[in-house]
Amino acid sequence: MPTATSAPLVLGIESSCDETGVGIVRGTALLAHEVASSVEEHVRFGGVIPEIAARAHLEALVPTVRRALEAADVGLQDLDAIAVTSGPGLAGALMVGVAGAKALATALDTPLYGINHLVAHVGVGMLDGVRPEAWDDLPEDLGALLVSGGHTEILRVGRISSEVELLGSTIDDAAGEAYDKVARLIGAGYPGGPVIDRLAQEGDPKAFRFPRGLTAGKFVGSVEEPGPHRHDWSFSGLKTAVSRAVEQFEARGLEVPRADIAASFQEAVADVITAKAVRACREHGLTHLLLGGGVAANSRLRGLLADRCRSAGIELTVPPVNLCTDNGAMVAALGARLVSDGVAPSDAWFGADPGQPVEVVSV
Repeated sequence: MPTATSAPLVLGIESSCDETGVGIVRGTALLAHEVASSVEEHVRFGGVIPEIAARAHLEALVPTVRRALEAADVGLQDLDAIAVTSGPGLAGALMVGVAGAKALATALDTPLYGINHLVAHVGVGMLDGVRPEAWDDLPEDLGALLVSGGHTEILRVGRISSEVELLGSTIDDAAGEAYDKVARLIGAGYPGGPVIDRLAQEGDPKAFRFPRGLTAGKFVGSVEEPGPHRHDWSFSGLKTAVSRAVEQFEARGLEVPRADIAASFQEAVADVITAKAVRACREHGLTHLLLGGGVAANSRLRGLLADRCRSAGIELTVPPVNLCTDNGAMVAALGARLVSDGVAPSDAWFGADPGQPVEVVSV
């Protein structure tokens, strides 16, 4: 274990979906960041197939660990702890990472931390070169907007090792899932995020007025009532609207205006996500916001969120794209903080939890 004055050296393993990520962190310094993606194996299916993802993790885990150790120029015996994503995510994929991490920890007699995938996305903000120079640590009034294939959530983060609160989330599909499904509807390919983003550059975002789910407030007289879904999102109505638009063109034998549909769809997604995220920050006194998740790479989402945060006086931090997507560096970063904060390692019998709530930072 590290001494009171040394920074913990932690290896992090991420396997919640289709990317096998291994990162090594010393305190807040990122030493290695290796990712093996199985996305090409899912392209012909138009989405992630859990069984294929699990097998890909099984094949990639050991080689990816070896590459990370070589990149960091450390040995397994040097590690102070190992951290692994225990949830949420795909059950089979999580099991591969958890089993591999347990085997390493047992063989090395090294403390093991099963940690929350979503909170780990926030942990990236603690790394050198990611957090703004003005931050000595994560600010107390921090919010986190996580937008990915599996999650669309807004969090309030106090002490990251123990105080995380869910303010709002999607009640159906996540934004990334909506991108994939709309890309299939217009025959644009997979994965939908980058394809739609590229097409949108050529289209008119005002060509179609697609719905913004859960934005209509309830009023008592002239006063708007908060409502149960004030900070939540829904993309099911948006997907239905896109489907009907495509059907109307096809029924008339007309070419589907893919670029205009892509641009209008993307505008609807970015508009509702950023508007609700900024409102949640305002209403909960959060003056800093961290953006994470694979959809954080989307150009319109990043641009509109930056504009709205600036207008609201909210400081926005967006990590590099390769640290926004699922990766082992974020897992190692959160693991290092848990070690530094004196959090006890996980019990050896913990398992993968596909539905692990965000309030459970470590198991």
